[in-house]
Amino acid sequence: MISPLFFDIAHIFAGSLVLVSFMMLYQNRLLPLINILSLHSLLLTLSVAWQAHIQDKSELYITALITLSFNTIVIPIALRRMVVRMGLQREIEATVGIGMTMLLGIGLVALSIDLMLHVTAKSSVLVREDITFALSVILLGLLIMVTRRNAISQVIGFMSIENGLNLAGTGVRGMPLVVEMSVALTVLIAFIVIGIYLFRIRERFDTVDLYTINQFRKE
Repeated sequence: MISPLFFDIAHIFAGSLVLVSFMMLYQNRLLPLINILSLHSLLLTLSVAWQAHIQDKSELYITALITLSFNTIVIPIALRRMVVRMGLQREIEATVGIGMTMLLGIGLVALSIDLMLHVTAKSSVLVREDITFALSVILLGLLIMVTRRNAISQVIGFMSIENGLNLAGTGVRGMPLVVEMSVALTVLIAFIVIGIYLFRIRERFDTVDLYTINQFRKE
């Protein structure tokens, strides 16, 4: 029988993800926001690895490795370089103020709790709590996308949603295709980042032809 302490540790990781999601909502500068995203993904890595240990599922270690490699390291580094090299605006324009955004975030967490109490009434308390944490992370990620105008912050919001989906997939025992879902979402995010990068190049040089861009650089 698994010790209740193991589940408490899993809930600490999941609860920390919700708190870091609020940190992302509060942040209005790009580079610190990217750093917080790395922390968010690192906490997910620890959570998934811990679930792999609890559930004795070796495939979840693959999900943890994917999250650590891409969501925690590779994609944040790519986003930082994009911000610095292209001279993107460091301040993030928001559609609503920080105070209102935080209140909306609290409301979404309360909605997640109320919704899960009704939808998962027949499920165990542990499953209900896991899904509540995951849904909170997903909704807060969606709120980041809705309240931020910058394309990079949109990617970060989408990655937060991905982290929430992975948290749900690993926290609920028996959910299939967790590794496949993680790979698919990571590839999708990579394509979004590449798309933004190419769009910025085209906006600056009016072309994506490498020869023409090199000619511009020589001039």
